[in-house]
Amino acid sequence: MLERLIPSVRIGLAAMSMLVLAACASGGGRDLPRGGVLTPPVVSDPAPIVSGTMRPYQIRGRWYHPAHQPNYEETGQASWYGPGFHGRPTATGERFDENALTAAHKTLPLPGLVEVTNLSNGRSAILRLNDRGPFVDGRIIDLSRGAAQELGLLNAGVGQVRVRYLGPAPRQGGWAAGGVQTASAPAPAPVPPTVRAQAPAVAPSTSIYWIQAGAFSDRGNARAAARRLGDRARVNAANVNGQRLWRVMVGPWGDPNQAEQARQGVIAHGFADAAIVGG
Repeated sequence: MLERLIPSVRIGLAAMSMLVLAACASGGGRDLPRGGVLTPPVVSDPAPIVSGTMRPYQIRGRWYHPAHQPNYEETGQASWYGPGFHGRPTATGERFDENALTAAHKTLPLPGLVEVTNLSNGRSAILRLNDRGPFVDGRIIDLSRGAAQELGLLNAGVGQVRVRYLGPAPRQGGWAAGGVQTASAPAPAPVPPTVRAQAPAVAPSTSIYWIQAGAFSDRGNARAAARRLGDRARVNAANVNGQRLWRVMVGPWGDPNQAEQARQGVIAHGFADAAIVGG
């Protein structure tokens, strides 16, 4: 999670690139020769950007402003997430598969492709962005369990990486949904333990977060909306300015990362005004 969108290339080169990508997808990832370079994917049928995921949003009092960033490149810490989210909707509406090669980013367009390099061992992979997060200071990308394993970050939990935006992702079911390219490069000199970057300590949160998908004057419409949103959705009655309304609430979550990812999933289901509420 290249410095610019990939330009058009001649048909012969595109065909050769696609053959390389297909081989990687079928093999589940493989190493290139030491010091090798990843072949950027040729995306001939890009998936549309999910418009709801490009709206500004607020977590813990901080505003995030998603935007198109064709020259995006950043170095920082990566973390990974998995079992607690497996099977749930991501911000794009795709189902999260902890073993797929995907990632979450706070502001890049969704879905998209990024090249992520583990700076401690030189391993790189091209991943599909389909979610929002992580909302922890100093961390710039959240990897799926499969991506963390591919990059050698699974056991460490957190590691220093470089993220480069490559451009739009293919439609679901295309190359990036299950394929990856990895490249091994000479690892940099080890950092002395006294100056090695450490993950910031995060105090446990006792807050409870809900997603309000919408408020309806008709109870039947509220119940229909709740059914669309799954088992975590419920309908609560509320009086607002003397008017009886039925609020569709989804949750609860004890972590703002989970709550925001859930909100993006609710937006992807057609509830553009979904908001996080506490209590």
